[in-house]
Amino acid sequence: MSTKPKQGRSRVLISDIKPLVDCGRYPIKRVVDENLKVQATLVADGHDVVAGAVAWRKKNAGKWQRIALKPIDNDQYCAELSFSEIGAYEYKIEAWIDYALTWLHGLEKKFKDGQDVSVHLADGIPHLEFLKSKKLKEAANLIELISEDSNAAAEKALEPWLEEVFHKHPEKQLLSESDLLPAYCDRKKANFSAWYEFFPRSAAAKGHGTLQDVIKQLPRVADLGFDVLYLPPIHPIGEVNRKGKNNSTTAEEGDVGSPWGIGSKEGGHISIHPELGTLDDYKELIQKAAALDIEIAFDLAYQAAPDHPWVKEHPEWFKWRSDGTVQYAENPPKKYQDILPIYFESEDWENLWDELLSVILFWVDCGIKIFRVDNPHTKSIRFWEWAITETQKLHPEVIFLAEAFTKPALMHALAKAGFSQSYSYFTWRNFRHELMDYMEELSQGPGADYFRPNFWPNTPDILPYGLQSGNESLFMTRLFLAGTLSSNYGVYGPVYEHLVHESVPGKEEYFNSEKYEVQHHDWEAENKITWLMRILNKARKEQKALQQSRNFHSLEIENQSLFAYLKWEGEEKTVCVVNLDPYNMQEGWLKLPHDFMPLTEGGYRMQDFISGAEYRWREEWNYVRLDPARPFHLFKVVD
Repeated sequence: MSTKPKQGRSRVLISDIKPLVDCGRYPIKRVVDENLKVQATLVADGHDVVAGAVAWRKKNAGKWQRIALKPIDNDQYCAELSFSEIGAYEYKIEAWIDYALTWLHGLEKKFKDGQDVSVHLADGIPHLEFLKSKKLKEAANLIELISEDSNAAAEKALEPWLEEVFHKHPEKQLLSESDLLPAYCDRKKANFSAWYEFFPRSAAAKGHGTLQDVIKQLPRVADLGFDVLYLPPIHPIGEVNRKGKNNSTTAEEGDVGSPWGIGSKEGGHISIHPELGTLDDYKELIQKAAALDIEIAFDLAYQAAPDHPWVKEHPEWFKWRSDGTVQYAENPPKKYQDILPIYFESEDWENLWDELLSVILFWVDCGIKIFRVDNPHTKSIRFWEWAITETQKLHPEVIFLAEAFTKPALMHALAKAGFSQSYSYFTWRNFRHELMDYMEELSQGPGADYFRPNFWPNTPDILPYGLQSGNESLFMTRLFLAGTLSSNYGVYGPVYEHLVHESVPGKEEYFNSEKYEVQHHDWEAENKITWLMRILNKARKEQKALQQSRNFHSLEIENQSLFAYLKWEGEEKTVCVVNLDPYNMQEGWLKLPHDFMPLTEGGYRMQDFISGAEYRWREEWNYVRLDPARPFHLFKVVD
């Protein structure tokens, strides 16, 4: 005899569930209290009433919570929910034939047609008995009325109360269920953060900076409005093949090398570079930063200098060549002679994975909750999926940022594997059409439910060609765009505030890069960039519309050099207008979007966070003019 399906009598078919990542292989992502809209198509044979619900709970634990699916159109249904705690979740779609509502709708049709409904009323008594079991007195009264007066009973049954309680207390007979689908709820920092990066060894007024010097700079970072301080690796730097200034393959006496050449006789990935200080200094930094509402982001760089302890203790974790050497890291034409890649195909891969996970957990125990992961796309993606899952089982609050400027599919694979945030191509999107297309992809494309971008106008590795002009207006514009287009953004400073723009000829690299030498900055300097950082970060904290990245809507404007967009959260709206021409004043007419901002007699008050000015927009098209000296509007929309 052939095998029958387990849900053979269940008539509702569930399909086209959204959002879904690779058919449910990977979790969708949300943060605490962030809206999640779930959609599904529910169909069944015949004309009976179809009903459904979304059920969700913490993964493998706890009681199911449910919310009813509401019909949209053409057999599509939706429900909106949110998660109240961080951690892994699972959810499913439940669907059924609602026999009670089917009975009630049939009663309505027959009664309006003047038919005898006494038998039909009696057929509905089991549904009323179910309501009676829920302590609903009106249902018990209706059962009695059915036996006494069918017309009066029909009129009573067709009052709104009965349909309402049938919706509230569905019987759910012969239930259909989808597969369990994964979701992950991060803390809100995963969705909204402002990062500031600098090298700790450059934090002093003179000489080699220390972690104590970093502590002295914390008030400045807080004053600028940043809430994440990211420091490049703090580990001992290798002495073998150490790089000299400007990435020279020959280090001179006194050259400090690259912090990413990790490991020496002083220790490896759980050690502090002696010139920076001690582990206690680092823990003090974490604590004092927290007191200012700043989190320290740890640079997790899984690679080794040739004199890293792992090379001697675990040679099997590296791939050896026929001449007895290990192939150093390369990304032609770039060469990293001071770095040996980890060999993830090692026969000893399980012990390797355990060791790498222990590094993460060591720093979490020290107080770290954010990891900026260096070049994760050059390591095993299966490892990341495992390591992030294992970390978040113990510490669901931990956030991982993927520093991966690589092929789109690979960047998305890392996000699916569990990375909370991802670096992006924003650094190379300059023209209006590029910015519009990229934002529409990020906010509305298939990756919107799992890929959270983090926009950086520069990094220690990247000085974009545009910024090599040193034009102050362009520096301001790129900072403004990063902080208003994306809810997560960052900047490598203080070189950014100081408009440092000298590059290696023909390359997007800083000349005299801090990656290879100690530098000294004027930490007290004030200019338009520091002014903008304060205003921008203040506006981001006040305007919820700027606290997520999936709410982007480009606005029509009659000038290709002007870029305008709307962001919203509930009834709150923010309109940004940017002059992309750093050399000339630009003007044009901007069209209000009717679907978001329908015109009323009074129009809208547009309050500019940047200048403090206020404008009244009463027409469909409104005039804007922006000078390179102040090349943007950041409008709070007031009805």
